[in-house]
Amino acid sequence: MLLPDDPDGALLPANEEARLVERLVARDERAFNALVRMYEGRVYALILRMMGARAEAEDLAQEVFVQVFKAIASFRGESRLSTWIYRIAINICKNRLKYLRTRHEGRQEDLERLQERASQDELPGVHLAHVDRPDETMSGRQLGTIVQDAIVQLDSGFRECLVLRDVEDLSYEEIARITGLAEGTVKSRIHRARAQLKELVERALGEKIT
Repeated sequence: MLLPDDPDGALLPANEEARLVERLVARDERAFNALVRMYEGRVYALILRMMGARAEAEDLAQEVFVQVFKAIASFRGESRLSTWIYRIAINICKNRLKYLRTRHEGRQEDLERLQERASQDELPGVHLAHVDRPDETMSGRQLGTIVQDAIVQLDSGFRECLVLRDVEDLSYEEIARITGLAEGTVKSRIHRARAQLKELVERALGEKIT
């Protein structure tokens, strides 16, 4: 019997998750399709925030599920399945960003293109501390574009913690497991990322009205 669709990626009860993992290890195609339905939306949104462009996010999201299917036998149940999947997604994003920087060392065309394309996409919201807006008539969509541009400019280590906390609403403990960082480091990076994001957004707003 197929598991019910879960477009929001809600956590399964532990016994159902264990059964799903068993079926995945047994290469049950219907179980894999159910897994994709459950988590594809949240994995895609996470990667979209990390990379900033839909085409890139679509390609990498597919790669995430390919890796999940290949590596499921190594999942030991030491964390929730969703945490393990997020860890794979984050690592794939890191590797892609590293590849872009290495291949185009001293050149920023690819990363800048991601930022430019991000301005064309409507993305899930991110919590942002109060920003002093000189232009109160600015639309929410315009502000959202500015926020996404700013997120792409953050260091990837800060960005991943911010996105996992403020977009995915994960706990500090879950983020620590996904990133391999100490909880204190996670909290520090989130605090610094929010401060940097606020500064970048306010700078962009100031530049926009000059």
